[in-house]
Amino acid sequence: MADYKGIKGFKVQYLSADPSDPIIGQTWYNSTSKDLKYTGATAAGAWASGGDLNTARFAIGGAGTQTSALAFGGEVPPYTASTEEYNGATWASNPTGLNTARAFLGGCGTQTAALGFGGEIPAVTGATEEYDGSTWTSNPTGLNTARRILAGCGTQTAALAFGGYIAAATGATEEYNGSTWTSNPTGLNTARFGVGGAGTQTAGLAFGGSVPPITGATEEYDGSTWTSSPPGLNTARVYLAGAGIQTAALAFGGSLPGVTAATEEYNGATWTSSPASLATARIGIGNAGTQSAALAFGGENPGGKTASTEEWTGPGAALTKTVTVS
Repeated sequence: MADYKGIKGFKVQYLSADPSDPIIGQTWYNSTSKDLKYTGATAAGAWASGGDLNTARFAIGGAGTQTSALAFGGEVPPYTASTEEYNGATWASNPTGLNTARAFLGGCGTQTAALGFGGEIPAVTGATEEYDGSTWTSNPTGLNTARRILAGCGTQTAALAFGGYIAAATGATEEYNGSTWTSNPTGLNTARFGVGGAGTQTAGLAFGGSVPPITGATEEYDGSTWTSSPPGLNTARVYLAGAGIQTAALAFGGSLPGVTAATEEYNGATWTSSPASLATARIGIGNAGTQSAALAFGGENPGGKTASTEEWTGPGAALTKTVTVS
């Protein structure tokens, strides 16, 4: 004899707590809160507050993901070597900081295998350091072109450094193989500093910055050559941050020249402005994550240095909702 489940489908799950990793479309009854819930998808992206950094600063390096991020260096003032790890809720300070305290440096990699390079101390530096999850180790072979306010992407053993400022804006591009940097004679088409970056060593993305003037120019790297991708950012800006990959990137914050909270998404061809902006407009932001799950931390605005951390959830991400009856 057919039962109700066989005719109508599965029963609603009866759980004492919300599932830790629900899938879109999942429905359940939470016996603790006495709520009927389901997992839908976000219609638009949104920023939400995360745990504050222990050391407020700007011009900071970043690496990792939204739930496993790394913050290092920056200016308090003075220049700092401070290193902190984020677990998705709070930042924990590591008593072992960078060997070379500095600001305006590049960063990439993961929380347990990060790379920090370049910056100012206050002179420009090419210093390169590797992080193993507890300690920074200096590489005696630094960048070939010492510079500050540069961008980077990739991993600890396959990194890309581009743009920056020496005595003027530069388009210099270098690749790191885990031990040495190799200069690419073909640099950015638009030399600039304060540029945003995303992607990998063989599929990098550069956007925004200042030539001067401030630009929204966007370029894609294929492992050997940079190709301009018009149109550029909708909001041209400098000292911005980025996250994601070449075909799914996020740009946020910066200066135009006033400080902005603007957020834009890139699909590999065009940028789309998001109606959701950072709660705290700022420049010199630390960054980590992907287009759908990014992290913004630290920075500076007219109010001074900030320790504020914000978490981005992109459109289409899973979101738990409660069924209400009016």
